[in-house]
Amino acid sequence: MKKKLGNILKFVVFLGIGIFFIYWFLLKLSPEEKSAIWQSFLSARWAWVVVVMASVVVAHMLRALRWRLLFKPMGLNPTVNNTFGAVMVTYLANLAFPRLGEVMRCAMLRTSDNIPMEKSIGTVVTERLFDTLMFVVVVLLGFLLMFKSVKDFLYDALSQKFSSLPTLAGLAVGGVVLLVLLFVAYRLFHEKLMRYAFYRKMHQLLQGTVDGVKSILHLGPKAFSLFLFYSVCIYFLYIAGGWIILQAFAETDMLGFQTAFVIYLFGSIGMMISQGGLGAYPVLVWQALALYGISEATGLACGWLLWGAQQVVVLVMGLIYLVYFSLLKKKKVVTVK
Repeated sequence: MKKKLGNILKFVVFLGIGIFFIYWFLLKLSPEEKSAIWQSFLSARWAWVVVVMASVVVAHMLRALRWRLLFKPMGLNPTVNNTFGAVMVTYLANLAFPRLGEVMRCAMLRTSDNIPMEKSIGTVVTERLFDTLMFVVVVLLGFLLMFKSVKDFLYDALSQKFSSLPTLAGLAVGGVVLLVLLFVAYRLFHEKLMRYAFYRKMHQLLQGTVDGVKSILHLGPKAFSLFLFYSVCIYFLYIAGGWIILQAFAETDMLGFQTAFVIYLFGSIGMMISQGGLGAYPVLVWQALALYGISEATGLACGWLLWGAQQVVVLVMGLIYLVYFSLLKKKKVVTVK
């Protein structure tokens, strides 16, 4: 009961944050600005929005194919259709309650392919741990690519608050020194810190991440290479979606793939802080484009179209497969009787 109430509370909080973002930005927009945003929507090249939706479908299919690989070492072989459908139901369920979809997709495969829940959950944990690692890599690459474009913007913003700022070389040396100190502290105080629940939890989380990634190596060279290939393609398509939506507007179609990295990084934050990115995602995409001098009207239109294209795919495909699995379950019950 407590867990159920906790999930409902999370849903209300995250949904509330999204609604707040929408209300706050609509409140501060003048009638002229609202009109400009609407005109940006009308002038958009909607064929590119369809291309974004297609890229989202392909990314989800690749995610299903990648997940399917994790069942092979266990001698299990769910169908591509059922695995893809379970992935789509995952995203649909996560729009309602964060992480509910991870349990639901395991339940879907139990219904369709008779795969035990405990085995499916193990593959989901491994996949999520690897995704965390991939996201960190993408973030680091993104910062390297966007540094040249935004370093002056960040430096000016920070220099208004601090009289002097360290050089890039100073930051690099400081970072290395900090890592060395953390490693030494870990070696010296690890046993003592294990007495504290928070430290134990963080240590277990880190250890679980390492173990989860290591387990992928059991796939074998060929399957592991394919797993990596699918992963790279998935994140490439996530980032490419930002570049595709830029082609929908005359004001942004000259921006390159580097800008798409920035859009992905900012948009990911929006997905984390509000339910399904509602409200926050479009605003943060606009903030990313503002770094390149794009107007508020076009920036917000880009954000809403990119977010909307993703959610339309999830809602339509998720609902279709939810009905599909429901009918499959009903058919199995009738057969058993």
